[in-house]
Amino acid sequence: MAYAAWRFASRRGARPARALPAPLPRVSVLIAARDEASALPRCLASLRALHYPPELIEVLVGDDASADGTAAVAAAAMQGFAGQFRVVPISATLGEARGKANVLAHLAKLATTDFFFITDADISVPPTWLAGLLAHAAPGVGTVTGITAVRGPRLFHRLQGIDWLLSLSMVQVVSDLGRPVTAMGNNMLVTRAAYQATGGYEALPFSVTEDFALFNATLEQGYGFRNVYAPAVRADSLPILTWAALMKQRRRWLKGVEALPLRLRLELLFFSGFWPALVAVAWAGGSGFALGIWGLKVLVQGSLAHFAHRRAGLRLAWHLLPLFEVYTIGLTVGLVCYRLLGGGIVWKGRRYE
Repeated sequence: MAYAAWRFASRRGARPARALPAPLPRVSVLIAARDEASALPRCLASLRALHYPPELIEVLVGDDASADGTAAVAAAAMQGFAGQFRVVPISATLGEARGKANVLAHLAKLATTDFFFITDADISVPPTWLAGLLAHAAPGVGTVTGITAVRGPRLFHRLQGIDWLLSLSMVQVVSDLGRPVTAMGNNMLVTRAAYQATGGYEALPFSVTEDFALFNATLEQGYGFRNVYAPAVRADSLPILTWAALMKQRRRWLKGVEALPLRLRLELLFFSGFWPALVAVAWAGGSGFALGIWGLKVLVQGSLAHFAHRRAGLRLAWHLLPLFEVYTIGLTVGLVCYRLLGGGIVWKGRRYE
């Protein structure tokens, strides 16, 4: 049933890809990097493997005051690249931009093409990434967002992967129905026209969820959006290594949720209230009734996770679903505690209140 509803939504709202323009356009890949010497070579290797003429690719890496030799590592990884490559040291601040938004503001000013592909240093993109997103950049579309999967060998990594694809599948259902939700700054195409219409990151109010801020700004300027859920545009992210780091990441994301329209926030609140509601059901109707509801929830959620993985070109490890329930409980409790006690947001060694 969950899959049927999803496919109906997809058919109703999704728009087919266009044929790529001929000749192929030049494109810019923008990467903000701060102390990413260990992760960046993997990202850049995936860019070198793109199925797109390298002479049409411009790669700009913004080195945001790194202390681990990020610039030198990037230069070594891209040595001999047939396209254009440049490491840009970032020291000044442009307008209202800070952090990653400030780096991207600098890179966008230096980019020489009409298509800005934005990704992160901890991301590996598929060879079809550029063509896959570009095929959805129809006239009037300002942003095109691909799917991102978290992948890693350990149990904690794999639970994060289920969490990501479940969440993004829900975003996709809503997006396919024509309702804008968000974009992801680790797998995102923004046209130059849409970006410049917003005034750029330097003109936007600062946000720790800079991708969401830019997405909203392009919508306000009358541009459309596309969210593409397909293996051809699936970027693979390195996992978060520790529980504490995961809490910090999700705390930062909550800032983006707080900026969503009221209706969407109420819907998210409804879904996040499952466990308190289950406790109330157990108290009123008995533990057996509550266990039945929980079992139904696991079944429906597992089915959706299965189809979310399959649509992304992956396979779900069904045996992890019981542990995923424990993971979601811990995540919910942890976020509540972190929200109440965590104070400001720390990102890449910088604190944002």
